[in-house]
Amino acid sequence: MSKPSVKAPARPSAGNPIARSHAVWRGGLLFDAGVGERRHAIDGDSKTAPSPVETLLNSVGTCSASDVVDILGKQRTPVQRLEVDVMATRRAEFPRRVLTLEVTFTIDGKGIEPAQAERAIALSIEKYCSVAASLAGDIDFTSVLVLNGERGEPVKQPMFSQQGRGKGE
Repeated sequence: MSKPSVKAPARPSAGNPIARSHAVWRGGLLFDAGVGERRHAIDGDSKTAPSPVETLLNSVGTCSASDVVDILGKQRTPVQRLEVDVMATRRAEFPRRVLTLEVTFTIDGKGIEPAQAERAIALSIEKYCSVAASLAGDIDFTSVLVLNGERGEPVKQPMFSQQGRGKGE
């Protein structure tokens, strides 16, 4: 008796935008990762390059900061300078997953009001940032805005979840 033919699963990207990455092991815990000519080093020992977790933090910080720059620019209040710092706490036991995130946005720009910048941050984290939306919904995510040298209060940000879909959705 012949085995029934098994249909190959549909490509997960069928009909959806796709992102790709490729990593090449270079020895020890060092990898070159990226696509085409756009590659960077990742070091599991954090000795010569960012670690995988540091790379994740870089990704969430730059993803949300890109949204903030875009949102404020569309509101005709362009950012003149933006720096983003991401601090995480991790489980002590393996897997040492990220448990909390605090992202500090240091923004300078004429005419940007604190409420406007806070709304741009919230929109990014709740709606637009693909990296933040890809993280587990039980992560405690806090953002801090430093606008034109003035540090605001930390704001707890609801993370994307399939059940709650963030507070704005």
